[in-house]
Formats: sequence, structure tokens, C-alpha cells
Amino acid sequence: QVQLVESGGGLVQPGGSLRLSCAASGNIFSIHTMNWYRQAPGKERELVARITRGDSTIYADSVKGRLTISRDNGKNTVYLQMNSLKPEDTAVYYCHFVVYSGSMTFKNYWGQGIQVTVAS
Repeated sequence: QVQLVESGGGLVQPGGSLRLSCAASGNIFSIHTMNWYRQAPGKERELVARITRGDSTIYADSVKGRLTISRDNGKNTVYLQMNSLKPEDTAVYYCHFVVYSGSMTFKNYWGQGIQVTVAS
């Protein structure tokens, strides 16, 4: 089994910055794709950013140039640096990992979610 623990959320003023972290522990051979999703009240969960094991990244159009995803494979951790935050970035943010646990087994794991609120 694999556990994901998120940290770094909170309340920030518009234009401010936050850094989210998500660390995995447990039965991990390697982590392939690491993702950040978010879900705002009354809206569907959406992909915010993705980073592959080869460090290729993709971003939602709404966050390009403001949010940066990165990973530390040695620590099984993904980060989301969020700059120039806007009220519309307010949401619960979830990390999602695709984990290879050996024996040709890939599984999906989700963090518990962490609140980010952008307000003055």
C-alpha cells in the first residue's frame, strides 16, 4: 500500500505565493506520473499540472506561467510552486501518483486533498 501526504496549503492574498508538497511512502518501486488536480466548489475536478518520470510537464491553460510543478525522485515527492495567485485558484488541491510496485503492477493513488484559499 502507498500513502500520499500533502502539505503547504492555506490562505493567501491575491498576488501571493504558496508551495504545495506531496510525499509518498509505502510499497514503491518507482513513481511514474505525478499530477496535481484541483476542485473548486460546484465544479468538476480538473488537472492543473503533470510531470512525468522524464520531467516532461504539462499545465492547464489557466495556470501557465504562474504555477510550476517539480519532483524529487529520491524523496518520492512532488511540488507545486504557485505564484501570482488569483481568487479563481481557490480550490481543494489533490496530488495523484501513478506508482509502479513491481511485478508489472501500476496503481493510482490520491492524496487527501488540501485547501488553498486566495482572498484579501
